[in-house]
Amino acid sequence: MSKLNAGVVWGDEYLTLIRACKAGEYALPAVNVVGTNSINAVMEAAAKNNSDVVIQLSNGGSQFYAGKGIEDSFTAKVLGAVSAAQHVHLLAKYYGICVVLHTDHANKPLIPWIESMINHSEKSIEENGYPIFSSHMLDLSAEDIDFNL
Repeated sequence: MSKLNAGVVWGDEYLTLIRACKAGEYALPAVNVVGTNSINAVMEAAAKNNSDVVIQLSNGGSQFYAGKGIEDSFTAKVLGAVSAAQHVHLLAKYYGICVVLHTDHANKPLIPWIESMINHSEKSIEENGYPIFSSHMLDLSAEDIDFNL
């Protein structure tokens, strides 16, 4: 476990965490979540095992987090991810762990979803001094090489 302050890490703290993993020769577990119950279970397990953790949200998991009652599914997917991230920001320090908040495997059609969360992070930086997410994953392996370059 790193010696960083508990909570969500980003930027230089994220890099410090990755370097601590490399130097300590241990993996940083990554777990996809879909609701407060799974988020809390991941943080509790990490705390009990003296481990930092990556909490990941997929597009579908984010919509599940928001619920099917929101008619606009795109909005549900964005707000579900943002809401889940805010939940982690609020509680991670009390679990005494460092958390990387990450989106998982967004392909080309999901780029607008990622862009919307980046916009939310920019607003959070302006208002709170920190981004909502630590990192995002674009999986463009199905696209041709020219698009990827």
